[in-house]
Amino acid sequence: MLSGIAFQMGAIIYLAHKGGMWLDGYYNIKNEIFTIIATLSGVAISIFAVVTQLKKIKF
Repeated sequence: MLSGIAFQMGAIIYLAHKGGMWLDGYYNIKNEIFTIIATLSGVAISIFAVVTQLKKIKF
């Protein structure tokens, strides 16, 4: 059950990073600001998702 959380975190961060790279390419931005913002947002969203899933687990 907990091993799936790691894959979920990785997928969220990966997709956010790819989305930021796409935005930087689409708007032709050289300093990769969208990539940085999207990756940090992906990390925050994945941590939030993990915390909510851990709250649901009862030991």
